[in-house]
Amino acid sequence: MRWPIVEKNREKRRGAPQGEQPRGADIVAGRNAVLEALRAGRPLDSLYVQRGEGRGALQGVLALAREKGVPVKEADPVKLQHLCGGTHHQGVVAVGAVKAYASLEELFQRAQDRQEPPFFVICDGLEDPHNLGAVLRSAECAGAHGVIVPQRRSVGLTWAVGKASAGAVEHLPVARVKNLPTLLEDLKARGLWIYAADMDGSPWCQTDFTGPVALVIGSEGSGVSRLVKEKADFVVSLPLRGRINSLNASVAAGILCTEVARQRSGLEAINP
Repeated sequence: MRWPIVEKNREKRRGAPQGEQPRGADIVAGRNAVLEALRAGRPLDSLYVQRGEGRGALQGVLALAREKGVPVKEADPVKLQHLCGGTHHQGVVAVGAVKAYASLEELFQRAQDRQEPPFFVICDGLEDPHNLGAVLRSAECAGAHGVIVPQRRSVGLTWAVGKASAGAVEHLPVARVKNLPTLLEDLKARGLWIYAADMDGSPWCQTDFTGPVALVIGSEGSGVSRLVKEKADFVVSLPLRGRINSLNASVAAGILCTEVARQRSGLEAINP
């Protein structure tokens, strides 16, 4: 199923990058400030370095960021200035996470503590913070044991995601992994069934979700990636009868998460 890109809110500042808002407490700017934040173990979502400045004085900062598992991205000076609100950034800006990322083992432990088969939601390249926040909210309401996002080409636990989740981020662990296809192989080896939401799959309402489930939701523009889809055990689709041939990613996630919750609760559907 291909998801249309959600229209983002218009930025108040002209020329501001989409999906980003200038913030205060979750932004760390400058070499020494970023270095100390890394040393202190502060939860960081990502680190932006000015394009062409990855050598010299910033080498130590970047090496420590990679050691801590913080994704490093290059950015132009305009974006850096926007992120830090005009503060002198010395070529490096870190974006704080609203919550520390969990490990995969913590998600499994959560399922074990509840004495339930694991139920994970995997976001394959969601880039809109409002979409990820809405997915977190739906997953938490449906009783999922955690959400998993990739390190690259995906929005992380930013301030905007936390706000869009309506508090769900405080109650639902989110793990971040380097490689989704490798993750899926690991999950399958540990007994989970992988369900990818995409077009031309089996009807969602005729699919058994009562066992160990990993539900994959694709990106807004291109849906589930090819390698991830190839690793899936099942592809599930939602019926569409209008002229638009796809649903928003977070809407589809909400419907499918609710179906998982319904089946696990033992609620019977009405037979026509």
